[in-house]
Amino acid sequence: MDYLLALDQGTSSSRSILFDCDGRIFGIAQQEFTQHYPQSGWVEHDAMEIWRTQLVTMQKVLHQSGVSIERVRAVGITNQRETSVLWDRKTGQPLGPAIVWQDRRGEALCRQLREQGHETLIREQTGLRLDAYFSASKLAWMLEHVPQARARAEKGELLFGTIDTWLIWQLTGGNVHATDVTNASRTLLLNAHTGQWDQQLLDLFHIPSSLLPQVLPSSAHYGDIREDLLGHVLPICGVAGDQHSALFGQACTRAGMAKNTYGTGCFALLHTGEHFTRSENGLLTTRVAQYGEGQPEFALEGSVFVAGAAVQWLRDGLGIIKKSSDVQALALSVPDSGGVVFVPAFTGLGAPYWNAEARGTLVGISRATTAAHIARAAVESIAYQSAALLSAMARDGVGLEQLRVDGGASVNDALMQFQADLLGIPVLRPQVVETTALGAAYLAGLQSGVWSDVRQIGQMWRIDKTFEPAMSRDQAQARMAQWEQAVGQTVSGTRANAGEPA
Repeated sequence: MDYLLALDQGTSSSRSILFDCDGRIFGIAQQEFTQHYPQSGWVEHDAMEIWRTQLVTMQKVLHQSGVSIERVRAVGITNQRETSVLWDRKTGQPLGPAIVWQDRRGEALCRQLREQGHETLIREQTGLRLDAYFSASKLAWMLEHVPQARARAEKGELLFGTIDTWLIWQLTGGNVHATDVTNASRTLLLNAHTGQWDQQLLDLFHIPSSLLPQVLPSSAHYGDIREDLLGHVLPICGVAGDQHSALFGQACTRAGMAKNTYGTGCFALLHTGEHFTRSENGLLTTRVAQYGEGQPEFALEGSVFVAGAAVQWLRDGLGIIKKSSDVQALALSVPDSGGVVFVPAFTGLGAPYWNAEARGTLVGISRATTAAHIARAAVESIAYQSAALLSAMARDGVGLEQLRVDGGASVNDALMQFQADLLGIPVLRPQVVETTALGAAYLAGLQSGVWSDVRQIGQMWRIDKTFEPAMSRDQAQARMAQWEQAVGQTVSGTRANAGEPA
């Protein structure tokens, strides 16, 4: 049997997963890397550390699995989106830290462009909001604040990329500077309708076009991994941003199908087919993974900035758990949250609220509140935020009959049951919850001839467990009202701290 190697470069760790041609996991290697928080609202990674950890996991999974590298048909890459790297075209060395998708330092530029009236144009061209979440303001900040960056960029000496592009550059020995359409669609610089970089948008952000990578379909030949890295030349045949890859890995390839990924953040995507649906309820319109030569296809997306990261905060910030997996037992040690609601707006609120200045809030604390209540509130906050996103999709006129789930926290049965209760629809967890990496493997397999079409991929999707809603709709609505009230207090508190009327 042949195998496919998926590189899953995430926000907190680099992983490499070996899949067989039935879509089953044959081996996993993972390595965490350092998170840097130089000041409030800033989040950075060391791009060279990302590259080193990714390479180590590739080598490790091949060694530990015992699979001969000649049996690996192709490599797929999936990655944390929007995180931005600027590097020297000749040396391949970054000019500074990678600015992570959670980072808010570009908000001043976004506010300036909003005040100048550019938001409507950007929304119509990209499907995105004018927000510091996306790559353009991060790149613009680097060009203005990294010494010599602007002058060197104008001379064509520098290159820009999201993490997929950075890894491709390193893997191919600097021979390929490319990205796929899904990652490109998250920069605020791509015309989502044409799939090409938009000169009008580049001009708005003052970004030289020479910095940008070539945009390719998600399933395509991106070049070959150089032989000295793994002892054998391997083709890179699939690339997609993590959430688009998870949508593909969940076999959501038709309009009306939806998935939610529970990771560091939380991301819901609803496939809308060839229709560029503009949300009136705080959601984004984004390209889905492109395979073949058909028409562009789109999805509605809602992004929660802090999901699993809230559990990491319980571990690293408060110290009330020793490891993230301890949170389920602690949360279930109490029957409910004791009236505590946690809004984990550490780096602002994402969809559908879009408040860049909001910061985390614990509401409803009493003398009886314990660490267990806070842990339960932290877990429940993940489901509340996701329910708010999916409710926004419904208000945009798109109803859901079911939700497919994946990501690390999807193995938490209590969380998935609570999610089904809030939504009032079945939540379906597949046998393989590593669907982000699986999507990259599927895309690579399509290009390399392992599968001939997406129908074969759809037939491999298998359910592990279905969570049926057990809460009454009145009770679920009351719980959501309590959540929205807590969000309102968070936003009001932010305004008051800024000296604005609450």
